[in-house]
Amino acid sequence: MDKRQAIGSWLSGPRATAEEMGVEFGHRGERLGLPERGPGSVAPLGRRFGALFIDWSLCMVIAYGLFARGDQQAAANWTLGIFLVLSVLTVGTIGCTPGKRLLGIRVVAENGERLTFGRVIVRSVLLCLAIPALVWDRDGRGLHDRLARAVQVRI
Repeated sequence: MDKRQAIGSWLSGPRATAEEMGVEFGHRGERLGLPERGPGSVAPLGRRFGALFIDWSLCMVIAYGLFARGDQQAAANWTLGIFLVLSVLTVGTIGCTPGKRLLGIRVVAENGERLTFGRVIVRSVLLCLAIPALVWDRDGRGLHDRLARAVQVRI
């Protein structure tokens, strides 16, 4: 076996190589008891990034229009704060941000119930730090979701 086959190429990654060798990972969310497709399944990465883009854009418009008064540096700082408040308030009350709602995603606890307010705060703060959101597990959940024991599912 070639070393590239053992560790995977940078295009396919180690998971694809392991699957070629016969390792069965199952579908995303299987370990959490979620269906493979349809409502209640783990939301795809593209939708989650799209929702983040919509939410961030909304926060930028609010920051630039209401708080920054033409100062781009101030707008960037305000955007992060507004994003944190938006995330805490909307995920804490209705389970989704405006972007997530538009793209059919909801944030729930691992057991399928609503997130507690404390978990929403932990998740939102870690999301604003960005690094935890870039580290994923095999179910496609970011570290911020794992630490808050949350999962983003399709509506």
